[in-house]
Amino acid sequence: MRAWLLAFGLLAACNGPVRVGALPALRLERLAEGFQLPVHAAFAGAGGVPLFVVEQAGRVRIWDGRTVRTFLDLSARVESGGEKGLLSLAFHPQYASNRRFFVNYTRREGGQLRSFVSEFRASADLDAADAGSERVLLVVDQPFDNHNGGLVLFGPDGSLYVGMGDGGSADDPLDNAQNPTSRLGKMLRVHPDTAAVEVWASGFRNPWRFSFDRATGRMFLGDVGQDRREEIDVVEQGRNYGWAVMEGSLCNKPEVGCNPAGLTLPIAEYATHVDGTCSVTGGYVYRGNRIPWLVGRYVFGDYCGGQVWALADSGGRWSTELLLRTDLRVASFAEQPDGELLLVDHGGGVYRLVNR
Repeated sequence: MRAWLLAFGLLAACNGPVRVGALPALRLERLAEGFQLPVHAAFAGAGGVPLFVVEQAGRVRIWDGRTVRTFLDLSARVESGGEKGLLSLAFHPQYASNRRFFVNYTRREGGQLRSFVSEFRASADLDAADAGSERVLLVVDQPFDNHNGGLVLFGPDGSLYVGMGDGGSADDPLDNAQNPTSRLGKMLRVHPDTAAVEVWASGFRNPWRFSFDRATGRMFLGDVGQDRREEIDVVEQGRNYGWAVMEGSLCNKPEVGCNPAGLTLPIAEYATHVDGTCSVTGGYVYRGNRIPWLVGRYVFGDYCGGQVWALADSGGRWSTELLLRTDLRVASFAEQPDGELLLVDHGGGVYRLVNR
């Protein structure tokens, strides 16, 4: 009962108007543009360039500070559109010496849509990728075309983490997220050398973007909601985050009962389809130096509404503050090697968050 009351306390705190103007103002500084439906961006090393930008149709592009060129082209293998496509890439921690990187993409084979997590290698000079070097680590059949998750990201333990959606349609009709034998609706941990896969956490609808706080190692995740709630979770191994029994802190399936015992509810949520919102985009805990007042706050946004928020922890009590209103389609955030944050606009640009 106490957990249920706490859930309603969270709902009351997060479903009302967020505080505006409590923090100093931010602005967006255009870093690069001209990309075709970019959905992700990442860096391969300690420097600030090059920036690798993932285009949904199947290409990875490099921006070197002046020009844009193609690093990898998988467009002949990828089925894109809607929530499908080439969705992310992650560089091995020893990429500079072993040239290994990993991608997540959707492909249709014999009429069956599948999600692939594959390893590729770059050329000896790291200037281009070898599209023929693919080594498939994981294949997951997708029963529907949506809720593909799509992020691959290395964790502090050196493992590759993969966010998998529940397989699509609405309200998880196949009950994948709560099925311990299914890899759908899960956070997976993959060993990059052996390709061994384990279910690390469960109960997700569509974990579009997640990240690790570089200071604490905690995983923060934005899970896209159905009709009522977009949620932010702090994800820990072995926990169940409730979908599709719960949508955020709300009961989603009263016919089966919504006892939250054994479920981990979100640290924050907001109403979907209000103020233009439709889909949460998880971000990063800010650990840069250029915006001192933002340090330690988790920055995230909404794809449709274009809002960017900061989430602060005060002794286990979380509060959300609006940082920016934009006219961008917030597809992803990226963390520079120095801890500064970038925003990826699905419309074609990459922006840096800076003090106004």
